[in-house]
Order: sequence, then C-alpha cells, then structure tokens
Amino acid sequence: LKLQFLYLIGWVDRPGTPHTSLTMGENFYVRYYIGHKGKYGHEFLEFEFRSNGQLRYANNSMYQNNELIRKEMYCHQSVLEELKRIIDDSQVMKADDKLWPEPDKVGRQELEIVYGREHISFATTKIGSINDTQDSEDPEGMKNFYYLVLDLKTLVFSMIDLHFRIKPLGHLKA
Repeated sequence: LKLQFLYLIGWVDRPGTPHTSLTMGENFYVRYYIGHKGKYGHEFLEFEFRSNGQLRYANNSMYQNNELIRKEMYCHQSVLEELKRIIDDSQVMKADDKLWPEPDKVGRQELEIVYGREHISFATTKIGSINDTQDSEDPEGMKNFYYLVLDLKTLVFSMIDLHFRIKPLGHLKA
C-alpha cells in the first residue's frame, strides 16, 4: 500500500513507466480558492494544478502574524490521472452554481476546472459543514461540490506535507 501511494505521488516510478507529464496539447487545469476579508486582512487558501504537472499552493493567514506561505512542485502524471478520476467521480462537471448562495461577508469559494473541451467556474459562499448544503436550492450539486473540495484539499495537503517535510525516499526500490 505504501509503495502504491509512492507511485501515485510520483516519488517512485512503476517499473517500465516513464516519468512524463501529460501531452502538451491536453487541456487540464484545476484552481481552487477560499478566502475572506476580515479582522486580520485578506486571508485565503489557493491552489492550482496545471497540465504540465505543476502544483502551486498559497496560504495567507494573518492570524498570530503568520506570513504568506507559497509552495510549488511538479507532480507525476499518475497524480493528474488520479485528480481527473476524483473530478469524474464527483459529477461536479454536470453541476450549475446559479442556484447556490452568492459569496458574502462570510467569504467566498471558487473552483475552476478546464478538462478537455469542458470549462466550469463556480463561485459560492464558504461552506462550513455538509449541513450548510441542505439550505441551498440545489443541495445535491452543493453536496458534490463540498465533497470534491474536501478530496482536493486532502490530496493537496498530503502532497505538500510529503514533498516539503519528509526526507526524500530515494532509498526505496520498486
């Protein structure tokens, strides 16, 4: 299981698998933003995946005078394929945000996905829990969005944590 995860995050290549990114002409892009302006200024979390495997991450939390955190890394093609699978499973490409709550003083969330010839862009208020989706005029679409965002954050935080805080695993052999 551990080796499968290492394959997924691109630290170890599967035997016979070239370490390459997606083909140059393929349209694939994912960007997520959540933020608000309040007592501590503009606080936000944002990340994006690009078709060349680049993952960019930014977190600006002014609480206790924290500074802007920026991280950038490149992912193996298998990570992007898993990201596509997560998006496909979520059914979010079929959703429409026109019945979702508008961004407000609580904050805003944005999700943009370019996937082949499809392009979606959502903007809504912050969702604190799954219960908040039930108040929407489109609870099923909001629920799919909510769970997709959880999955995306989990993937990004895991990759950032592994890439920047753990010693390289070059000593492992496939």
